[in-house]
Amino acid sequence: MAEIIELVRNQLAENADNKTKESIKRFFKEEINPYGVKSAIVGKISKQAFKTIKTLSKEEIFDLCEELWKSGMLEESFIVCNWAYALRKSYSEGDFPRFEKWVNEYVSNWASCDTFCTNTIGSFLELFPDYIEKIIGWTTSKNRWVKRASAVSLVNPATKGLFKQEIFEIADRLLLDPDDMVQKGYGWMLKSLAETCENEVFQFVLSKKSVMPRTALRYAIEKMPEEKRREAMSRS
Repeated sequence: MAEIIELVRNQLAENADNKTKESIKRFFKEEINPYGVKSAIVGKISKQAFKTIKTLSKEEIFDLCEELWKSGMLEESFIVCNWAYALRKSYSEGDFPRFEKWVNEYVSNWASCDTFCTNTIGSFLELFPDYIEKIIGWTTSKNRWVKRASAVSLVNPATKGLFKQEIFEIADRLLLDPDDMVQKGYGWMLKSLAETCENEVFQFVLSKKSVMPRTALRYAIEKMPEEKRREAMSRS
């Protein structure tokens, strides 16, 4: 297993360049540690490596994922996200503590948060919907990425109209959070729900617009008709 980790890291290092590294950094306000590898190449490395490990047990693959998380390197976190999502058909309830640990201990930027939570956590919730209460509990965390995770984990289920009431509860809980990363997260969640429940999201936004941060509000109404956007953005 150590050889697989070494192989992945060597391939990432061989494909890194400073120009890409500096370009990646411009997308983040928070401090990140990238190799400087283009996303398409990261995806290729991830897929090739997964072919060599797919015969391992799920637990063994998750152990490999944890080793990659620990490095704090951005591209390694993306490989974790890819591998974890590739195993979605074999998720069990026993996987949740590990997933929750990863969000609490290793997620440290919006890209890792969004990639892991929209795919892995979102898929897990569709399989085991009772765990939505755990996700709602993340809204009280002092960790900005855990709070963002509570919202973005619902992005994909939201597009299917799932967890509607819980989505409004999460938005309510995060409503006045001053962190723009959290605001953008729950705004995105509401925008996704609006794909199937536009009027309900619109009414929610209208009821909160006097206090909802403009950042979150703009995200939530982004795909609504112009007249609804104007009404939502007006302060009258």
